[in-house]
Amino acid sequence: MKTLLFVLTAALPVLAQKENPHAARLEEAGVVLQEIMDTKDKAIPQDLLDRAECAIVVPGVKSGAFIIGGKYGRGFVTCRKSGGGWSSPGSVKVEGGSVGFQIGGSETDVVMLVMNERGAKRLFEKSKFTVGAEAMAAGGPVGRTSSAETDATMRAEILSWSRSRGLFAGVSLKGATMREDTDANEGLYGAKKLKNIDIVMGGKQPAPASAGKLLGLLNKYSSRKGK
Repeated sequence: MKTLLFVLTAALPVLAQKENPHAARLEEAGVVLQEIMDTKDKAIPQDLLDRAECAIVVPGVKSGAFIIGGKYGRGFVTCRKSGGGWSSPGSVKVEGGSVGFQIGGSETDVVMLVMNERGAKRLFEKSKFTVGAEAMAAGGPVGRTSSAETDATMRAEILSWSRSRGLFAGVSLKGATMREDTDANEGLYGAKKLKNIDIVMGGKQPAPASAGKLLGLLNKYSSRKGK
């Protein structure tokens, strides 16, 4: 009886993930960030994470035809809290754009950092945010200790990276659009039509358990405590 109870208890998280794909995707976003940061000399530079106001992680962007620029993905955005740490994540959809993705890849993980408060504010001003239009964007440098601060990275409000088939590199996502994903927010928080600005900037929505890895890693690799 005890053995049966143990097996059933151990199976509950797996069943919960199957019943809630949004929670499973949020956990996968944490796994993506961990794998990127664990790669020696190929991670996102520490000083950029320290400076960033928001982070966006989109695991497994699916691309139908890179050459004509078709891609679609669902991920999450979290921003700095005034008292320190990172906010509960809001859900986003990424669509369109063609620059920077490796031709021939079937799925691409995407990470974006919003580097200043102006860019963060613009991220939530409209229901549809276009990278490179609402905020200047550039491919981010790679290397744990070197941010390779070129004029482009210094001016950019959004820095972006992609990982496909093990290759992690800075890419330009100019032309890609982001929209809030209210269906995913409802699946995570149980509230209909919950907007990202209320989750991320409101500060009153507790983070779901599935956000633990992602938020823990951002706290680990970002030494700045608050605004």
